[in-house]
Amino acid sequence: MRKVYMDHSATTPAHPDVAKIMNEFMVDSFGNASSVHSFGREARNALDKARQQVADLIGAEAKEIVFTSGGTEADNHAIKGVAKTYSDKGKHIITTKFEHHAVLHTCEYLEKEHDFKVTYLPVSKDGYVQVSDLEEAIRNDTILITVMYANNEIGTIQPIKEMAKLAKKEGIIFHTDAVQGVGVVPIDVKDLEVDLLTLSGHKFYGPKGVGALFVKKGMKIDPMFHGGSHEMKIRAGTENVPGIAGIGKAAEIALHQMKERSDKIVKLRDKLAEGIIAKIDHVQINGGMDNRLPGNLNVSIAYVEGEALLLNLDQKGIAVSSGSACTSGSLDPSHVLLAIDLPHELAHGSLRLTLGAGNSEQDVDYVLNELPEIVVRLRSMSPLYEETKKSEKEGCAHV
Repeated sequence: MRKVYMDHSATTPAHPDVAKIMNEFMVDSFGNASSVHSFGREARNALDKARQQVADLIGAEAKEIVFTSGGTEADNHAIKGVAKTYSDKGKHIITTKFEHHAVLHTCEYLEKEHDFKVTYLPVSKDGYVQVSDLEEAIRNDTILITVMYANNEIGTIQPIKEMAKLAKKEGIIFHTDAVQGVGVVPIDVKDLEVDLLTLSGHKFYGPKGVGALFVKKGMKIDPMFHGGSHEMKIRAGTENVPGIAGIGKAAEIALHQMKERSDKIVKLRDKLAEGIIAKIDHVQINGGMDNRLPGNLNVSIAYVEGEALLLNLDQKGIAVSSGSACTSGSLDPSHVLLAIDLPHELAHGSLRLTLGAGNSEQDVDYVLNELPEIVVRLRSMSPLYEETKKSEKEGCAHV
């Protein structure tokens, strides 16, 4: 049985060179980066190198990179740090209805526990936030705008540059969760003019458990953790040197291979999308295709459950997702799909197929061979689908 992995938005396999350098700093150069002896200096040099590698990937300066345990911590630090540091200027935050839960739940926490007011911007049916809606939502007491760079479920890329420009004009701090975008598409923080940006290593062939927060030079943000003077006194705790060396190497590789990866993946994704539409009736693609992550394809297939599709595909060796990996096990339909006004029944029948550097045309052909057969089998157990087919036949007969 063929094994096909199409869940790269959940995580990516570590590049062999990433695994190699991580092993080096776990086994041979294992020192604490705060130690002054040679072992410590080796670790410190690795941190400095990785900080520059990550900075180069997003057009930042090395001192603007703060290493974290991942995207969730970085999102929490950005939002809670701004809330604590600037609450004397106001207690209003603007975000969107389809952010990652690391952002949504943090905003909800601030509402409940610290009396902040949060405006949740709507999302268009094709998956984009409108700058005009943001402009209308700004108040005198708005201190933070946080909008994701690219959605983790439907892949749509947001007009971050225009939004950040508006925030700057109004004197408001702007944060973007760019976990799905960094290392996948070109991102330059200076061009975007954002104040804070979140990234995570395991989304671009680096290790899990390590990410970073870009903090624009000159910006003050309170620490979440208290302890030593690590990470420019912004994030206390002994640095994860193997993980940081790994994310640095992954960033270096991504910078040089991004276009080649993207060109290949877009072709495969488009072939997959065209094949699904041609072979399966009552199917739709969620989110606009014009400004979208290269590997993302989110489809709703009517008259079947997404979980049933996922499990049947898994039995064929095909790994996909029915939404964000962070919400697996939930019986509720995706908040992202509901935010774009997708009916509950279609939201429940959705699949997220996300391709990566290791996928091939043979993988796409295999999915296009197996998925339609699974849909036919599952729909054969759906009375509603049988009624729909009957109605369509009768409609044709009357034409």
